Amino acid sequence: MTEQEARPASAKPPVLEALPDRCEVLIVGAGPAGSACARVLAQAGVDVLLIDQQPQGRDKICGDGLIPDAHQALQRLGLLEPVMRLAQQVSHVGCIGPRGGRIDVPGTLAVLPRRQLDQLLSQAAREAGAQFIAPARFEKPLEDEQGRVVGALLKVGSGATTALVEVQSQWLILATGAVPKALSAAGMCERHTPSGIALRGYVRAPSMVGRIKAMDVVWSQAVRPGYGWIFPAPDNCFNIGVGVTDSHSAVGGKGAKKELNLRAIFDAFVASYEPAALLMREGELVGELKGAPLRCTLEGARWSRPGLMVTGEAAGSTYSFTGEGIGKAMETGMLAADALLAGRQQGWGEGQVREAFEQSLRALKPKFDLYQRANRVNAFPWLADLLIWRAQRSPRLLQRMSGVLNETSNPGNLVSLKGFSRLFLE
Repeated sequence: MTEQEARPASAKPPVLEALPDRCEVLIVGAGPAGSACARVLAQAGVDVLLIDQQPQGRDKICGDGLIPDAHQALQRLGLLEPVMRLAQQVSHVGCIGPRGGRIDVPGTLAVLPRRQLDQLLSQAAREAGAQFIAPARFEKPLEDEQGRVVGALLKVGSGATTALVEVQSQWLILATGAVPKALSAAGMCERHTPSGIALRGYVRAPSMVGRIKAMDVVWSQAVRPGYGWIFPAPDNCFNIGVGVTDSHSAVGGKGAKKELNLRAIFDAFVASYEPAALLMREGELVGELKGAPLRCTLEGARWSRPGLMVTGEAAGSTYSFTGEGIGKAMETGMLAADALLAGRQQGWGEGQVREAFEQSLRALKPKFDLYQRANRVNAFPWLADLLIWRAQRSPRLLQRMSGVLNETSNPGNLVSLKGFSRLFLE
């Protein structure tokens, strides 16, 4: 007899039995932003409900790279050591230009598939005291007579056991990623189209282990206006993909997709970059190539409204130019938690909590704008050639490039007029 047959017809399915009808903070989305926010709040004794429309260990289209900002966020969460035990640690980012020039930029780096990382993060939130419910999908916010968000309508369960359930909360946090459906339902979406798009797959290739050792990022005419990458991952696997930022242009106030075919760009990357061709010939594709949107530059969504805050990629926490977003997603999630905890401790009103959160995002915004300036390398790959050629001859420039990884150097200056003039003086 199955569990469903054994359960009385009037009984609720377990996922509905476990769902509370109210909580202090309801977090929608158990990716890096949502789970980081949940862990920080739960550790402080806040009553947190974390939901996701997929079970723990969901897949996410991503390069899986953990650059220094991700290491710092994981350190604060107390999770750096367990993540590093699972991850493939890497010592350099390999920058490869259209003419084949290469420079290896040192950094504190690692690669861990998002399925594993997200499972570890959501489990850590649960261990801190957050309640986790899945599958549960956000439908719309609940509002009081003044329009303040006071909870959410959720679609909980799957198949015949699906039910619409209202959950009351003092605060609602949207950490729903790049797909804008939840943002639109909550009245927070300002840009429905993505900032960029990416396509990636996993290849198991034991023969390539040790031959591709860095997190290789490749610029060439073949993948213009984007870039290709190959990152060594655990278990004899490699993450290979292509990304295009600025994939949609504004037409009549709405984003229109440019003439792009990601699969064709991926095929061109493999054909034009010999290590990628070798990887695909000698390895075995694990699963399918998958595509996903990106939301960048802390733009495209309102950051808050009464009773609600937006974090992670939903708020645009991915860097244009590099497409990295895991560290900043966790950071924005923790900033939301910090604002809520400060409000608790200081007796702030709601407006003060929201202002503290938005002020912390405004403090990050100039950094995102600098990465947007550096994004011109993707449109003009010859700039990568010039930077690589000069960095091969200038330890100071290589140090500055490493500083971009560590967020101690200005990435926009590398491709500014002033930056180019310095290339020949260093």
